[in-house]
Amino acid sequence: MVKKHLAYYLAHLEHDIPAGLVVFLVALPLCLGIALASGAPLLSGVVAGVIGGMVVTWVSGSQLSVSGPAAGMTLIVLQGIEKLGGFEHFLLAVMLAGLIQLALGFLRAGTIGAYFPSSVIKGMLSAIGLILITKQLPHALGYGRDILGEETYLPQDAGNTVTDLLQAMSAVSPGATVVSAVAIALMLVWETRPIRSIPLLALIPGPLAGILWAVIFKLSAEGSELAIAPEHLVQLPDIHGFQDLTGRLSFPEFTRIADPAVYTAAFTIAIVASLETLLSLEAVDKLDPLKRIAPTDRELKAQGIGNLLAGLLGGLPLTAVIVRSSANIDAGGRTKVACFVHGVLLLLSVGFLAHYLNHIPLAALAAILLMTGYKLAKPGILIKMYRQGAPQFIPYIVTVVSILATDLLKGIAVGMVCGVYYVIRANFHAAIALTQNGNHYLLRLRKDVSFLNKALLRELLAEIRPGSELIIDGTYAEFVDHDILETIEDFARAAPDDRITVHLNNLKLGPDRSHKTQVLPDQAAGLCKTPG
Repeated sequence: MVKKHLAYYLAHLEHDIPAGLVVFLVALPLCLGIALASGAPLLSGVVAGVIGGMVVTWVSGSQLSVSGPAAGMTLIVLQGIEKLGGFEHFLLAVMLAGLIQLALGFLRAGTIGAYFPSSVIKGMLSAIGLILITKQLPHALGYGRDILGEETYLPQDAGNTVTDLLQAMSAVSPGATVVSAVAIALMLVWETRPIRSIPLLALIPGPLAGILWAVIFKLSAEGSELAIAPEHLVQLPDIHGFQDLTGRLSFPEFTRIADPAVYTAAFTIAIVASLETLLSLEAVDKLDPLKRIAPTDRELKAQGIGNLLAGLLGGLPLTAVIVRSSANIDAGGRTKVACFVHGVLLLLSVGFLAHYLNHIPLAALAAILLMTGYKLAKPGILIKMYRQGAPQFIPYIVTVVSILATDLLKGIAVGMVCGVYYVIRANFHAAIALTQNGNHYLLRLRKDVSFLNKALLRELLAEIRPGSELIIDGTYAEFVDHDILETIEDFARAAPDDRITVHLNNLKLGPDRSHKTQVLPDQAAGLCKTPG
């Protein structure tokens, strides 16, 4: 793809700046809550968020993925700090984990993410959506027992979630409930055509409108029966300026550099963080309305640099995180600028904005995440997967149930086993070839093309130069997997950005498009007749 220039980012500022603000408002309590649950200094979560937003963003090849501390790493961090005897010793393991991720990136290990079937990835998204809804309902009702839970996948949380929901029903805060209910209604109305047709309102994303409403309500309801209690508000640590901020940073203890326990922790962090990153990246690519594909090896390098800096500056381990990325897409983010804005605001928040941000009710943030959760797990997705047949539906539903019953990684592993079973059952055979003739390319699919060919397909499509003409010929393909068709369709949608003309020959994409009788240009037709 053509390298993005400054003009490209400037053209999307009207979408990216408001989206960055929304992501910041969602990320802030997450950073604090994950640090609290990990037994680490609160500031370490914000440091990881700043690095993810301001550094990893520009090194990464993804336009929409947001990086920061992940709740899926909470147990690893908690146990690592305990086993290594302190947070400073754990920071050394985070640094080494970053170096391991850098090495994985240079070894081209990022392609492993392409071997996950889309049914499993969509199952992961739906499960995360359900987790979001169940974990945020207590906050939406004003039962603010803690500020963690938006991205929690730990097995013990299943019981805690049910308990929280039952307790929340008997401990409803009227003010918080009004805030979340009106915020959800505002976000729904904000997506309607009458609102979007008003230029001024179209510039403001729905989630930001919900936040503004919540702050106004909180200030006007003080002293009344609908007042929002302090424990139901965002709570930033009291830091006075950047000098105080730098004085509170933690730094790694290098005296343990030869300790095998440090390397064990580093490898654990690197492997788990890399896997979560690659899965999140695959999911973000699916959600991207422009259907851009991020380079996975570059993403591993970006995360490696991020964790190296996090270890040096006292931050938690970071990964690409699907919930904040989904909130970014949902708020209208288009480019890396949205994530960068969120990182800048996180940095400013701890130095200058804490007093103002502490007026935001957690119920408003819960409303944003409830909407995000619904869009990830809406019933239409279930119906769509069912209509695609057992090979897509069963791995999808098995992934959802497994994640909810165990945790993220175990659930995905069970879904993968189920997905691979259906692939083996289909008796696949990989066969993709790319032929070039000047500025013309022929991508030919032969025999059975399964999802295991997705990594190769992406590599071949990446070789297509800007300004070229590409024919994708399915004449000799007896079977083309759903994942392959999705990858081709995503490439065809994004191709005009690089002035690539795509012709499809004997290949059907989508329910309403058939190319069985497409007429190709003379040069293209001649290339198609080339023996394969």
